Amino acid sequence: MTERELLELSIKAQENSYSPYSQFRVGAALLCADGTVYTGCNIENATYGATNCAERTAVFKAVSEGKRDFTAIAITSSGGDLTFPCGICRQVLAEFAPEIKVILTDKDGCIKIFKLDELLPHTFKL
Repeated sequence: MTERELLELSIKAQENSYSPYSQFRVGAALLCADGTVYTGCNIENATYGATNCAERTAVFKAVSEGKRDFTAIAITSSGGDLTFPCGICRQVLAEFAPEIKVILTDKDGCIKIFKLDELLPHTFKL
């Protein structure tokens, strides 16, 4: 799967976003080593603390289906700029895929790719 195809799936995932408070729709598409893709969207809650990000939604869906080996994640938003994963999402990604590629794009279609350790250089480990 190409980076562009993965980004398109993340854009499609935004359609399911539940974001009545922020109006900020986020989609993620998580590529497993076996080629399976799990998508996720952000799901807000009035308490905000109970909100779940698109990235974690995709990871949790994959893990709940027995997947643990991830190679890339594409993240897009309705905001138009590059949307980086939050700190919690970075740590969750590091739990399963410390070498994962993080693929981002902006409203102009410019694609930026980062390794997770560039975004979270000192992960928490037990």
